[in-house]
Amino acid sequence: MKRILGVGIATLDIINRVEVYPPEDGEVRALDQRLSRGGNCTNTLVVLSQLGYACDWAGHLADDDASAWVRADLEQRGIRWLGSEPIANGRLPTSYVTLSERTGSRTIVHYRDLPEYGGDCFAGLDLSAYDWVHFEGRNVPELARMMARVRDVLPQAGVSLEIEKPREGLVDLASMADVVLFSRGFAQSKGYAEPASFLKAMAQSFPGQALYCAWGERGAGASEAIGGYCWCDAVPPASIVDTLGAGDVFNAAVIDARLRGEELRTGLHHACDLAARKCARLGLDDLLN
Repeated sequence: MKRILGVGIATLDIINRVEVYPPEDGEVRALDQRLSRGGNCTNTLVVLSQLGYACDWAGHLADDDASAWVRADLEQRGIRWLGSEPIANGRLPTSYVTLSERTGSRTIVHYRDLPEYGGDCFAGLDLSAYDWVHFEGRNVPELARMMARVRDVLPQAGVSLEIEKPREGLVDLASMADVVLFSRGFAQSKGYAEPASFLKAMAQSFPGQALYCAWGERGAGASEAIGGYCWCDAVPPASIVDTLGAGDVFNAAVIDARLRGEELRTGLHHACDLAARKCARLGLDDLLN
C-alpha cells in the first residue's frame, strides 16, 4: 500500500444549512446544523484513505476538546497524526460555514488562533516511507524549508502543492512540486477569467510541472509539458447538496491519478467525476459508493 503524507491544517467546521443566504444585517433560520472535521489538507487525506492509501497528517492540534474530537475522527478513518503534543492553552481553528440550499454555495468565516506548522517540527519526521507528500500552501517561508527537505531526502517521492489563496511568494514554490493545484480564486486574483489562459501563463514559468485549476461548476483545466493543455467539463450531479470540500476531493483525485500513472486527460476526468459525486451528498464519506 502506498503511503501519503499531508502537511496543513485541521479545523472544526460548524455548518449551518439555510434555504437562502441572508443579506447583510439580515436573519434567517437554519434548516439544520452539523459539526465536522475540516481543513483542506485533512479533507484531502480523508478522500485518499478511501481511495486505498495509507495516510499520515502533519499539523498542529491544541489541547482543547475540539482538537481531541478531530484527532479521534482522523484515527477512526485510519489517518495518523504525527504531532507529538497538543499546543497548551491553544484553540483549534474554527470555520463557521453557511450552506445555501438554493444555490449550493458555501460562505465561510474562519477564526484562527494557533501557530502555523513549521519546518522545525517537520525536520523531526521520518520521511523514508512516503511515496507522496502533499502540502497545503500556507506559511510560505516555513513551507519552502519543508519542501526543500523532501526534495533533499526523498527525491523519488511525488510532491504536490495546493495554491488556494494569494500569499506573497507562494507561487514561487511551485518549482519544487511535481503537481500544482490552483484554485479558481487564485487565478481570478491574478486577473484571469478562465483557466486556459491562466494555466498557459503559469506553464511559461513552470514548464516541468503538471498544473491543475478547478473552475467549479464549469469544470477544470490542466497543463503539462508532455500532454499540453486539456479541459474537462464538470459532471453535473442530479442535485447539488453540498459543495463544501469539493476542491479538496478534486485534489485527492488528482494525486490518486498521478500515483496510478494515468495520463493527464484521464486523470482530470477522474477528478471532475469524484468532485461531482461529492457535491451530490453531505460530507466526504462513501464517495466511492
